[in-house]
Amino acid sequence: MQKIRMFCSVLAAVFVVNIGIAAPVLGAAECHVKVGVVPQFEQRKLYRIWTPILAALKEAVHCDFELVGSKDIPAFEEAFKQGVYDIAYMNPYHALVANEAQGYVPLVRSGSKKLKGILVVRADSDIQSVKDLNGTKIAFPSPNALGASLLMRTELSTLHHVEFEPMYVGNHPSVYLNTVKQITAAGGGVQRTLNAQNDMIKGKLRVLYVTSAVNAHPIVAHPRLGTDRSHAIQMALLKIAETKHDLTDKIPMKNPINTSMEDYQALKKLGMEKFAK
Repeated sequence: MQKIRMFCSVLAAVFVVNIGIAAPVLGAAECHVKVGVVPQFEQRKLYRIWTPILAALKEAVHCDFELVGSKDIPAFEEAFKQGVYDIAYMNPYHALVANEAQGYVPLVRSGSKKLKGILVVRADSDIQSVKDLNGTKIAFPSPNALGASLLMRTELSTLHHVEFEPMYVGNHPSVYLNTVKQITAAGGGVQRTLNAQNDMIKGKLRVLYVTSAVNAHPIVAHPRLGTDRSHAIQMALLKIAETKHDLTDKIPMKNPINTSMEDYQALKKLGMEKFAK
């Protein structure tokens, strides 16, 4: 009987070890959080924005936070679908995909800003309505950039029944430049990136159309973090925004508030998945 009890104890120990290997969690002894950020800016700018935020999070939560770069939006999408990031800043459509793929849940989002796409044409263009774009070529930064591309293409196709040829040019500045040079008849962007262009570019463009508004980009957490740690990060982000709002404003995330998947359910009704790539 003694031998049987010893044998069962060994089996139990092996079982526990195997569980630990198969499903690793972030324990108190080794709290290393991998952070992903949708590459809306080039990598050096992202590191300048996020390094002080992650330093403040480390001080508040007592974890190491590592910013994991991605070369482009498709690489970022593949990474969160594989669960590479423990927390990540992403667009609202990405949040839906990440939740379905890995169970990511939104923690915080802007409480004062909504996300809208804009469609620009040359200031001197004869195009006066979206109907005039039927049969033309339109520039977009990438297929799944939400406001500038995915939401815009969805509304042009389903609400206005416009047929057009999309041209994906990599980023917002290229969208505006292609439109100014008349390589495309129009281009999809967002007001913030249009405002950031130099006066020569801005002066040659006008906004033709604005999409409906949706809740802004959230910071999401992977379920392996656990409820307690996710909540601690959520509270720390809100505190940082309260005491050092210049840091979160640069994300950009103005006046962050608590959020959840409930805030993004309305996106499912738009049928954007038909236009996603």
